Amino acid sequence: MRVRWWPRSIRWQMLAGLLLLEILSIGLFAALLTRQQKNRVYVRAQSWLTYESGALASQIAEALEKQSPGWIDSTVRSIGRSPNTALAKVTDPAGNVLFISKGDAGLAVLENGEREQIPLVAPDGHLVFTLPGNRWEGVSAIVTGGQLRGYAWVEFDKSAAREQLAAIQRDTLVFGIIWVVASALLVLMMERAITQPLALLHRGATALMTAPEDTNHFPLPVRVHNEIGDLIETFNRMVASLDEQRAGLNDTLSLLDSMLANAPIGLAFVDRNDRVVRVNQVFADLTGVAVSRHLGRTLPDFLPAGVATAMENAVKHVFTREEPVRNLELSGEGGKPKRPWTWLISAYPVRTTPSQVRWVGIIALDASDRKRSEEALRRSEKLAVTGRLAASIAHEINNPLEAITNLLFLLHGASDLPDAEKKYVSMAEHEVQRIAEITQQTLRFYRQPTQPTRVTMEELLDSVLNLYQGRIHALDLRVERDYDPSLSLFCFAGEIRQVFANLVGNSIDASCNGGRLVIRARRSRDWRNPEQTGIRFAVADTGAGMGPDVREHIFEAFFTTKEVTGTGLGLWVSQEIILKHHGLVRVRSLVASVDPAATVRGSGTVFEIFLPDRSDLPRT
Repeated sequence: MRVRWWPRSIRWQMLAGLLLLEILSIGLFAALLTRQQKNRVYVRAQSWLTYESGALASQIAEALEKQSPGWIDSTVRSIGRSPNTALAKVTDPAGNVLFISKGDAGLAVLENGEREQIPLVAPDGHLVFTLPGNRWEGVSAIVTGGQLRGYAWVEFDKSAAREQLAAIQRDTLVFGIIWVVASALLVLMMERAITQPLALLHRGATALMTAPEDTNHFPLPVRVHNEIGDLIETFNRMVASLDEQRAGLNDTLSLLDSMLANAPIGLAFVDRNDRVVRVNQVFADLTGVAVSRHLGRTLPDFLPAGVATAMENAVKHVFTREEPVRNLELSGEGGKPKRPWTWLISAYPVRTTPSQVRWVGIIALDASDRKRSEEALRRSEKLAVTGRLAASIAHEINNPLEAITNLLFLLHGASDLPDAEKKYVSMAEHEVQRIAEITQQTLRFYRQPTQPTRVTMEELLDSVLNLYQGRIHALDLRVERDYDPSLSLFCFAGEIRQVFANLVGNSIDASCNGGRLVIRARRSRDWRNPEQTGIRFAVADTGAGMGPDVREHIFEAFFTTKEVTGTGLGLWVSQEIILKHHGLVRVRSLVASVDPAATVRGSGTVFEIFLPDRSDLPRT
């Protein structure tokens, strides 16, 4: 039979462990203290023996010099009466005892250990040594007139030291007993804070094992705020988790939560009642409704009617036929600002058992950017074809224009031509010159140089304004040109023309009959770095203006307010060109107020651009 030597209860384990530790600690402390005290006594005894033997030798030498041998016996007996002296004696150089503090000197002889020390004592020297039985003795040479006359011996009495050491050991034992008893009482007082919560936890675990379905005993009360209290709280959470697992949802929901949290696409799960049971954040962003507001609601509650109907039909198809629906394209409009969007929807069955479809999972992919990219690509291709066709036409027109110009010049120089006809010829020459200039500007936009050059404002701005001259006249716009035509800038001329063509075209689109269009350019400095010089441009109009929701997105790719005619790429490309030239752009816009009492009722937009005049632009 195996005997248990260690207690099983935590209470007695703590008590036994603490008592054992304290007994070992106090025993070690007592041993160290005893050893230290013994060393201290030994050091003190050495000093005392050195002093006493030396003093006895000096007094005997003085008595011999004064030829008073009677003093020697009284001196030896006087030292022998000291409480720390066990025995004092005087011997001749050969070691024969002449005087002794106790007993008859004629009967006393030196021990072998004492005789072995005689050769080791130097003249005028002292020696302390240990005799058998751990007795300590000191000896000093007696010298008078330079001649060795004998030795003075003094033995240390350990009885006082033993008494002191015994007192220390008794005090240490009493302290140890008091300390152990106090610690045991403290353990007995504290163990209730440990054993009672553990007993409560044990009863709870037993109840859970006995009747897993009975949750009346839970949650267990938490009365302590320590690691055991944390353990009880964890146990309560474990019981709650087990109860949730018995409901049959925990494993499935854990899997869905992991998928929802990490999937880069919109995910939603719908039950047979068409109610949403789970969605992820991506799906919530697509619908514009918070995640918590989806749960328990049907699809028409947060989706447009047509989109919700199509998705409900797909869900019913999956529940009925238990087969997935893939790549269902749905379109709608929403967001701020309101923009069209396109989703690709797929629905698939989610089974909890091989024979039952419990939910339908919906995968939503936002294909709006792809749709807009495809549309923009088609429009860009059309514009590119149109540009090439326009350049070809402009190139072909140049030859007959040159011939017409020469013929009109010859006709104008004819001497027999009446004045009225000459006036008509001059008007024709002017119009032909305008046609030539338009064709030349068209070729400039098409044939953009790949190297930056220095160009004037006449080449940059006048060419753009002349290109839109027809639309400007059609809307009766008043164009104000506030710039020096000879002012120049080092840049990619074709790209900068494209920027101003976009800005002027947008201003004309936003303007109504009789409006104003202001084009300004002047020398200036960088708004952020005043040391950088360049040219500041401004394109301002009195058009419809833009609200904050539109102004926030104007530089985004594919964002447009022109519906069918716009690609949403003009300002995005313009910003990229400005950044390529290390420039800056600012936009201010005001929408006309409909309130008759408003103090400001005007509207319009101002684009300010700063382009540094730098010669280190990258080549393309």
